[in-house]
Amino acid sequence: MNENEVRHLLENIKNGKIDIENALEVLKDLPYKELAYAKIDNHRELRVGYPEVIYCAGKTADQVKGIVEFMITKGNNILGTRASKEIFSVVKEICSDAEYNELGRTITVKRKAVKETNSYIAIVTAGTSDIPVAEEAAATAEIFGNRVERVFDVGVAGIHRLFNNLDIIKGAKVIIVIAGMEGALASVVGGLVDKPIIAVPTSIGYGANFGGLSALLTMLNSCSSGVSVVNIDNGFGAAYFASMINKMGRE
Repeated sequence: MNENEVRHLLENIKNGKIDIENALEVLKDLPYKELAYAKIDNHRELRVGYPEVIYCAGKTADQVKGIVEFMITKGNNILGTRASKEIFSVVKEICSDAEYNELGRTITVKRKAVKETNSYIAIVTAGTSDIPVAEEAAATAEIFGNRVERVFDVGVAGIHRLFNNLDIIKGAKVIIVIAGMEGALASVVGGLVDKPIIAVPTSIGYGANFGGLSALLTMLNSCSSGVSVVNIDNGFGAAYFASMINKMGRE
């Protein structure tokens, strides 16, 4: 439940539109729902503004199915990250409206309207190979109600491609820059814009990339100000933080 839903419930009790017993039914699963293998945090959106997200990696298809089965009873939007096709097929059996982003490996179920922001998040990748991380970020940002603009394959090996897309990038309220190899793109963008940048190193690269460690260190050592860094391949974490920034000051 979010704050607006709690307020609506309390107003209905006050106005006699719902009795105490029915209100208790609505609230009984707070603060969390106990399953044999998971404790679903139904209180999270009320505390922090965003509902719990299902991290599917490491979970069985039946575990994810059980979590989704409960979550849909609350009428909330659902996001699952790092989901395989097998897990999606099981979720699709109980949620015909579930959607799968194959590149980003995300499952989304949209059960309630979320007003989209006027301002937008720009998601920028150095290469085409970084798009899976970008799509995880995009799916996350979009289900949280953010407008997203994608700018892909504008890395430093062909810097003119970046310059040709600067208007879109500069128009964003916050920018997610995703890069593997040496991870230089975040510093370059940071030197060209006046917006906060969230850098995401990816595990794309040859041996000395060390599975994304070289890009991570480059981004952490950026000489451009205004660049923050999340973990390797963490498109979800970048989008969550970007959504918080994008919605600051919004009525």
